[in-house]
Amino acid sequence: MSGAGQSVAPALTGYRLERGNAPAPVVAFANQKGGVGKTTTAVNASVFLARSGHRVLLVDMDPQGNATSSLGVDKDALTRSTYDLLTEQIPVEDTIVPQVRPGLDLIPAGPVLAGAEVELVGQTGRERKLEKSLAAALTSYDVILIDCPPSLGLLTVNALTAARSVVVPIQCEFLALEGLGQLIQTIDLVKQSLNPPLDVAGVLMTMYDARTRLSAHVVEEVRRYFPHRIFNAIVPRSVRLAEAPSYGQAIVEYDPASRGSDAYESFARELSARLRLPDPGSAPASTERSDS
Repeated sequence: MSGAGQSVAPALTGYRLERGNAPAPVVAFANQKGGVGKTTTAVNASVFLARSGHRVLLVDMDPQGNATSSLGVDKDALTRSTYDLLTEQIPVEDTIVPQVRPGLDLIPAGPVLAGAEVELVGQTGRERKLEKSLAAALTSYDVILIDCPPSLGLLTVNALTAARSVVVPIQCEFLALEGLGQLIQTIDLVKQSLNPPLDVAGVLMTMYDARTRLSAHVVEEVRRYFPHRIFNAIVPRSVRLAEAPSYGQAIVEYDPASRGSDAYESFARELSARLRLPDPGSAPASTERSDS
C-alpha cells in the first residue's frame, strides 16, 4: 500500500483478464458539481469493497486524475490510461494498473484525457466507447466503479452509458441541490436514448456538519425527493478525509479509527447490498499476470 512519498508505477506487461464469472455490475459516481466528495467516495468504496474480498476495477474518467493519485499512482509515469481506451481502441487489459491494492485494479487517468472529448465528437458511436472497451473486463470482476468528471460532457455520458447504476454524492449545502435536477435530467436522457437499464442506485450525503441546521435541512430535502434512494450512511465533514489523498491512501489506511472511515465502510456495505454483490467466498473472480 502507498504511504507518504510513495507511488505505484504502472505494471502492465503480461497482464491478462480471466473469464468465466457473471458480468460485473458497473456503477458510475456522478455529479456535475465539483467538490462534493465524488472521487473520495469512488476511491474509498473501491478500497473497502476490495478489502471485503471482492475483485474491483476502478475506472478514472476525470482528466484531473484525482482517483489515480489518491491511490498513490504517479500520473506522470502512465504509459496507458482511459484516454487510450477511448481514443486508440487499446485493449482494456493493456490499460489496467493491477493490484494497486489487494483485489483492486485501476484504469488510470491524466490530463491528456481532456482531449478525448474533442477527439470523440465526430466519431460514430462516441457515447459507447467506454461501454465497448469495458465489455472484455465484465466477467473478470465482481464490480466495476467509474469516477466521472465534474461535468455533464461526453466523458460523463460515456460513463453513464457503460453503467447500470449511478451513485450521486451530494454535499450537505444548499447550493449543492441546485444542480441535482439537471443531473437527474441527464440520467433520464441517457436512460431513454442510450441505456434503458440505467438507474440511480442511491444518493450519498457528504460533508455533513452536525453543528449546523443547514446540513440536517439538506438531508431532509434530499430524503423528501428520494425517499427510497438515499443511503443511510452519511459522510461527515472531516479533515482526515481531506488529508488522506495527499498520502496516496484511502481513509481506512490513513485513519481507520476516524468517523470518515466508519461512514465509508457503512456506505460500502450498503452499496454491496443494493448491487447484490456475490459473497466473496462463493465465486471468486480473479485477474492474474501471465508468466509468459
